[in-house]
Amino acid sequence: MTEPSGTAPRASAGPAAPSDQERAVRREFEEYYRSGSPPWDTGVTPPELVALVEGPDALPPGRALELGCGTGTNAIYLARHGWDVVGVDLVEAPIRQARAKAEAAGVAPRLLNGDATRLDTLEAPGPYQLFFDLSCYCGIPPHRRDAYAAGLTARAAPGARLLMFGYGPEAFDDPISGVTTDELRDRFAGWELTRTTPGTNEVPTFWFDLRRVTPGG
Repeated sequence: MTEPSGTAPRASAGPAAPSDQERAVRREFEEYYRSGSPPWDTGVTPPELVALVEGPDALPPGRALELGCGTGTNAIYLARHGWDVVGVDLVEAPIRQARAKAEAAGVAPRLLNGDATRLDTLEAPGPYQLFFDLSCYCGIPPHRRDAYAAGLTARAAPGARLLMFGYGPEAFDDPISGVTTDELRDRFAGWELTRTTPGTNEVPTFWFDLRRVTPGG
């Protein structure tokens, strides 16, 4: 099993106002891409996603939404395997790179510069059978996380899957980053957390697999 190395983007332990937290997170994302070394954007599709797409219990191709798609590695992978893909990233620079990479690969995922917690402002109506999140949610300020969950829930097809990689809250010394199983169960009403798998990073990390539960399903 492999995971992103290094650290997740996170605001320093200073700003308290919600707007300050959002600006601080955006600045850190932008700085990672300016430096050319975002640790989560490795250029390699995680085996956890590969297993979901190509494994013995593979999902049939459908519509997928990637939250925090970066330079497009996983959106392109999904498109190559027959998925109709939308990718969203908060920072414009990686979206430009992702579009160029997708064109070179001969696939056409829709790659959007926007906020994963404000999906209503984007052309990403759903429904989706698969959501993929490689350390996006765990870096979102807590006051925006309910909006993230609501946006996915509103766009989830019956039985939809959410595969999420996240850092534990004890991984970094800041007031924002991190995610726990209890938090996901509380925030994602109407979803079942079917599996949690510890990662292999030096700091606590996890893969979370959630399924949209429908009444009587």
